[in-house]
Amino acid sequence: MLLCVTASHKTASFELLERLSRHPETVAPSLMAAGVQGAVVLATCNRFEAYVEAEEVDSEAVIETVAQATGIPSADLSGSYQVVDDPHVAEHLFSVASGLESVVSGEGEIAGQVRRALSGAREQGTTSPQLERLFQRASQAQRKVKNVTALHRAGRSLVRLSLELADSRIADWSAERVLLVGTGSYAAVTLATLRERGAVDISVYSPSGRAVPFAKKHGIRPVSADDYATVAQRSSLLITCTTTEMVLGPAQFERPAGAAAGCPVPGHSASQLVIDLGMPRNVDPAVAQLEGVALLDLETIRLHAPLEELHATDAARDVVREAAESFHLDGSRQSVTPAVVALRTHIFGLLEAEIDRARRRGDENGMVEQAMRHLAGVLLHTPTTRAHELAAEGRADDFHAALETLYGLSAESGSASDAATA
Repeated sequence: MLLCVTASHKTASFELLERLSRHPETVAPSLMAAGVQGAVVLATCNRFEAYVEAEEVDSEAVIETVAQATGIPSADLSGSYQVVDDPHVAEHLFSVASGLESVVSGEGEIAGQVRRALSGAREQGTTSPQLERLFQRASQAQRKVKNVTALHRAGRSLVRLSLELADSRIADWSAERVLLVGTGSYAAVTLATLRERGAVDISVYSPSGRAVPFAKKHGIRPVSADDYATVAQRSSLLITCTTTEMVLGPAQFERPAGAAAGCPVPGHSASQLVIDLGMPRNVDPAVAQLEGVALLDLETIRLHAPLEELHATDAARDVVREAAESFHLDGSRQSVTPAVVALRTHIFGLLEAEIDRARRRGDENGMVEQAMRHLAGVLLHTPTTRAHELAAEGRADDFHAALETLYGLSAESGSASDAATA
């Protein structure tokens, strides 16, 4: 059984999402220790989701484990999450992976984040066969949405939207002194989008010390830890997009002592725009109160997110629903596979015994053997087909019961009872 506990920009504040996302790597191992069969955690700037597989899933126990692993009291989580139960988990994840649940419908970054969530679970040893299949199918659904609908062409990424919002403050992108803080996947997307808009004076600083290789790869200037404060103050546009826990406060942006408000300081922009794409939050909201500094953070970006492209979204949701139905149908078929295998093993065991007996009686040309093999195939066709039909209807247990009643076969053991084989 699958279950998802999800907190997103639709249900939770960015402050809570930020707290949940500080140490997501602790959650899946904690869930495994609590007794689930598998766990995958998806933590992004707009959502925190725990996907679990267990024979019996207690949503309250999952939530309590998440609370303990993240250090957030259960009371603080109350009302900020949703529980998606087994029949709807696939459609939910497929929608998330396709960008249908993002701040900006159709944004592309989420697909990579879903893939990395599965990779992280593999590294931690917390995934399971069912979760593997779920997340792999999510990536397949996302690619189909991208290929057969206009959603990704109509949708815009958070990075692109933030820079579009910055257009109202920037007359000439080529004249901006840009400092990029972070070197992850968002930083690469941000850099490419900045260049699309004409920015050329770009530096990069990495709290984790990866500025030099990133700068060399992308042809921009690295900033050392010693020079960071000076470069940050002199930049006209500062964009943070790092998952490293760092918070830039007013002290990093205040003008030097003695400088009159509104008067340019040599080497310092009279008007500085700060874009915070980090999760956890990289910039203290109090920075927005400083004179000469404007702050654009995820919460502000969400308020300016465009209306969904209705036709593209409707088509994408149709693709997602079909993919989820296919996922469940395949899962249902898999649920009766052990029983079908048990039946076939039993029948072919009897067949081989009869063929051996026929050979001993002189079936030298194999005519009897050929006829018996054909008959066995014919006899197995209908129950095999019916098993899959019952599974698709959610009645796999009926097939298991029939197998036990008629043949004394257990799907787990794959063998007949003594009475059936006597």
